[in-house]
Amino acid sequence: MNDPGPLTQPPVVAGVAEQPEQGVALCLSGGGYRAMLFHVGALWRLNELGWLAKLDRVSSVSGGSITAGVLGLHWSSLEFSSGVARNFDDELVAPVRALAGETIDVWAVLAGILIPGKSVAQMVAAAYRKHLFKTATLQALPDAPRFVINATNLQTGVLWRFSKPFMADYTVGLVPNPTVELASAVAASSAFPPILSPLRLKLDPPSFSPEGRGVNFKEPFDTDAVLSDGGVYDNLGLETAWKSCKTVLVSDGGGQMQAEPSVHGDWIRQAIRVNSVIDNQVRDLRKRETIAGYQRGERDGSYWGIRSETASFGPPPGSLPCPPQQTAVLAATATRLCAMDAILQERLINWGYAVCDVAMRRWVEPQAPAPGGFPYPDAGVGE
Repeated sequence: MNDPGPLTQPPVVAGVAEQPEQGVALCLSGGGYRAMLFHVGALWRLNELGWLAKLDRVSSVSGGSITAGVLGLHWSSLEFSSGVARNFDDELVAPVRALAGETIDVWAVLAGILIPGKSVAQMVAAAYRKHLFKTATLQALPDAPRFVINATNLQTGVLWRFSKPFMADYTVGLVPNPTVELASAVAASSAFPPILSPLRLKLDPPSFSPEGRGVNFKEPFDTDAVLSDGGVYDNLGLETAWKSCKTVLVSDGGGQMQAEPSVHGDWIRQAIRVNSVIDNQVRDLRKRETIAGYQRGERDGSYWGIRSETASFGPPPGSLPCPPQQTAVLAATATRLCAMDAILQERLINWGYAVCDVAMRRWVEPQAPAPGGFPYPDAGVGE
């Protein structure tokens, strides 16, 4: 579970399966580079605890999809010994940190404006292709665990799910064995509105499976998908995981809207502010739904967030020192795809590692040994 707190809202996760599989799912939220690095820290600790190897499903949105995409692409190269990937740093940490040293969003916006026929989202995909994924497609993902990269279909208002066996919007239909580039899938999932959104995906109607075609299997829904950030619909990546697995682990690197004493009156900046209010409210409701589901025994697992305070978990012995005044600074890191210095990268990874450790040893693996220290001892979580 997580820090109990005043989290008593009933769960209203749409379409919860009555009999989920006895599997383990991990959800990676959005939040730009901040979340991307926070999740690396959480995965680092999960690997040490032997839980990375236990995963049956990884469901991600936005910044979490960058981390998930790298993990999925490199999964077959991980060298597991006694349930622990010994080359985790080389296969996941190094490429993600290399990307975190690059600014993508500003360059993509300028290029999308200045280059005829190119959108901002296409330029983000080009950056992911250059720095992370090359020409790999969804077929480069492993069969197990199942990686689900979630985007939002702005035409239908529901999730568009990218995975190796299929991509689908249940109101349109299912395309088996899609060959969409991994860079494009991650760009769609992280197409934060209104600046980086939308990504337009060309579709071939005959490629849809004859079974399960939905009410929107017609033009233009089956020829063009207009996709935005997966967090628009499900900012924790919960839906596909909660429906499928009995044990659900949730890593939330999402930010928190700050109070703004002077709100702009122009429609562009006011629309951005309204979008932030909606996102903040939906994220908090999803968090409450999840924790209430744990408390009622509907699912096993745990939630940890970049805005959590480890003291509220009842931290187990040996927990790493994470003063809330320092972790709050990390949580306030801007939601950007903008280059970060090495110290900030290391502190975000350390914080994800430490809070995941507390949540796992408190609620999931109470007999697990305490960590020996932060991944980056000199950085800590602040100063």
